[in-house]
Amino acid sequence: MSVNITAQDVNKLRQMTGVGIMDCKKALVEANGDFEAAVDLLRKKGQKVSANRAGRDAAEGVAIALTSADGKYGVIVELNCETDFVAKNDEFGGFAHKVAEAALAQKPANIEALLELTIDGRSIANHITDMTGKIGEKIVLSKFDFVEAEGVVSYIHGNKKIAVLVAMNKALNDAIDAAGKDAAMQIAALSPVAVDKDDVDIEVVKREIEIGKEQARTEGKPEEMLEKIALGKLNKFYKENTLLNQDFVKDGSMTVGKMLNNVEEGLTCTSFIRVQIG
Repeated sequence: MSVNITAQDVNKLRQMTGVGIMDCKKALVEANGDFEAAVDLLRKKGQKVSANRAGRDAAEGVAIALTSADGKYGVIVELNCETDFVAKNDEFGGFAHKVAEAALAQKPANIEALLELTIDGRSIANHITDMTGKIGEKIVLSKFDFVEAEGVVSYIHGNKKIAVLVAMNKALNDAIDAAGKDAAMQIAALSPVAVDKDDVDIEVVKREIEIGKEQARTEGKPEEMLEKIALGKLNKFYKENTLLNQDFVKDGSMTVGKMLNNVEEGLTCTSFIRVQIG
């Protein structure tokens, strides 16, 4: 059964990938309306797809990341609303910050427990209900996560649309904190999929190999060479998409892993959380 592909669908895929309208339409038709499958088809046919592939419908709001005074615990929250006008409202942003502060102080196990915490004698869930009625927009606490490590660094992009937590393997001092901040800014800007090669999900690896093979096949490469070519493309994927192997934005002569090790031998990032609005 064929799916009706609308102009809005085509435009959405174009915005996700940066690929031309006609190619996007053909890919959606071939993929029967499945956006992820359409993206894969475009890549297999050699199209250069941008990294802006939002996995969910756009939503406005703010993302907040905070760390404890001892630098060993951090929290990250996302509070959503319907319009950018509300997201930029001081009251809305201030409430999101209070939610993060409550999470930092009381360490809830999950988002359900966070909603039950109280601010000024009322639960966070009740505050959200009150704010929804006052503002007239749907307000949702959509994400909460936390990190515990020897050192935890937080970063919030200036417009509160991106927030990052980075776990370091050593306790913070001024130099390690600055290096962690640089790593967090790198994560905010380039959105790596994992810390290192071994941390990439096996399904993602399989998918990249298959895409690499199909790209090579489309280019007319011999069948017996496809595996080798695909593995070469996979190594490029690792370099571009895993934090420690990415070129350091502030100094392209070294990787992020090298930058960290230069600050203190053996220093590395062990995990990270990145939240982006929209």
